[in-house]
Amino acid sequence: MTLTGTDLFALLPVLLVLGTALAVLVSVAVSRQHFVNATITVVGLNAALVSLLLVVGATPVSVTDLVVIDDYTVLYTALILVASLACSTLAHAYLDGYPGRREEFYMLLLTAVAGGIILAASQHLAALFIGLELLSVPLYGMAAYTYRDHRSLEAGLKYMVLSAAASAFLLFGMALLYAATGTLQISELGAAIDDGVIHRSWLVIGSGMMVIAIAFKLSLVPFHLWTPDVYEGAPAPAAAFLATVGKVAVFAVLVRLFQSAPATADAALHQMIAALALISMIAGNLLALRQNNLKRLLGYSSIAHMGYITVAIVATGSLAVEAAGMYLITYVLATLGAFGVLTLVSSPYDGTDAGAVHNYRGLFWRRPYLAAVMTVMMLSLAGIPSTAGFIGKFYVIALGVQSELWWLVGGIVLGSAIGLYYYLRVMVVMYLFEPGERRRDAAHDWGQRSGGIMVLLIALAVMGIGLFPQPLILLVEAAGLGSG
Repeated sequence: MTLTGTDLFALLPVLLVLGTALAVLVSVAVSRQHFVNATITVVGLNAALVSLLLVVGATPVSVTDLVVIDDYTVLYTALILVASLACSTLAHAYLDGYPGRREEFYMLLLTAVAGGIILAASQHLAALFIGLELLSVPLYGMAAYTYRDHRSLEAGLKYMVLSAAASAFLLFGMALLYAATGTLQISELGAAIDDGVIHRSWLVIGSGMMVIAIAFKLSLVPFHLWTPDVYEGAPAPAAAFLATVGKVAVFAVLVRLFQSAPATADAALHQMIAALALISMIAGNLLALRQNNLKRLLGYSSIAHMGYITVAIVATGSLAVEAAGMYLITYVLATLGAFGVLTLVSSPYDGTDAGAVHNYRGLFWRRPYLAAVMTVMMLSLAGIPSTAGFIGKFYVIALGVQSELWWLVGGIVLGSAIGLYYYLRVMVVMYLFEPGERRRDAAHDWGQRSGGIMVLLIALAVMGIGLFPQPLILLVEAAGLGSG
């Protein structure tokens, strides 16, 4: 295997991310300075993001048989890097109050980012597994980073044990697919089917086991039980990373798998995924209704949102890839904004996060702009017009109508109606006022800090996309699978 200069150039973003992780490692060995290592992380991620402008002119490039750098990869790499930048920015203010070693958090984050990029670029099942593990293993450490809090330690252990079980399903499913088709190349899985050279039962069982593993990563019901506990126990920046980067990278490779490999075209498999999507939409919203912890509420909300977007997997037509891209972008922005406000209220770390909903009672009267940001995020997650979330939900519903998946469209409408209640409940709590009560609050100068500026920019982006979505629509259309 020989890597050419073109191959290395196409891999520039992931090489820069890994180089940044190495730079942080060396910096920690020389001197433990939290600000310096956080700055190195942000600079490296920004450099990787800028390098995409150079890479996009050379796409598509197949780097060996394992990964492909095309416009689709570039789009999801950009989304992963933007979300990672937001999480690392939030982590700096949050970890300022952490009494233990803080710098290793950035090494874990950068390693997970590299895994996410490899996962999005996978065109081979071996690369899929390597990328998924490179993403998942650092997340165990990030979830349990504030291990002195038993809930954080529990979150890390629970995610590790259940994720290991999901990896076992994934590997066994891959083994059955290899036995049925004789290849691990995603595109060639379809060629084997077209030629009729397969063992149908092995193929269906293998694909089903892979879907079960991926459903765990996406928190689809009934593989969702870890989600609220891990979201609640993990440090706020780690939970934000898991809710955004962890979901984006996995869904990106899932879309590529189902669009590129007719091995996944079995009707029974699609019916199973459609059932998982419908159950996730309804159950995720119903379980969120009774939550009094904002992190758990966002965890159950993410289950419902993953159910909505899974419609893009079972739908047919060119709109599926575009709908998936639009929904993921709008979901990531709203989730980052919500976790951003939560992190700012919880910063600096003092032993626990401000997860309880009552912590946000009267937030408008103390930090009006911060309450306004959270209001925009709740409205976007609910899919209210003039927000980015409405555009994403519109695309998914239009896709369901186009594919005549009426029961899934009904599930989206019903789930959205249920979700409106608990999103509005969070908003109402922020505008209530109880004189004389002392509640946990964000720093007085939060708006002058990098994390505060970031959440304000995210709020503007959410409103901007909701009011004028055309530039984003053109960008996602141009980055469809098969584009160069």
